[in-house]
Amino acid sequence: MSGRPLDVLEASLEQTVTVVLKDGGEFTGVLTGYDQHMNLVLENTESGEDTTVIRGDNVVTISP
Repeated sequence: MSGRPLDVLEASLEQTVTVVLKDGGEFTGVLTGYDQHMNLVLENTESGEDTTVIRGDNVVTISP
């Protein structure tokens, strides 16, 4: 796998990831979608939400 961000996201689809935001917030859930701007769709997050959409410009890190 290459280290390009979108390739890493593609390899992480349908897996549980943790996303850290600029404001220090954190979401853990199953990555079900993304786009070229790194906007993310997480399902079944720990916050209890069924679906969470995160705007890409707020993301600091994404980890398994």
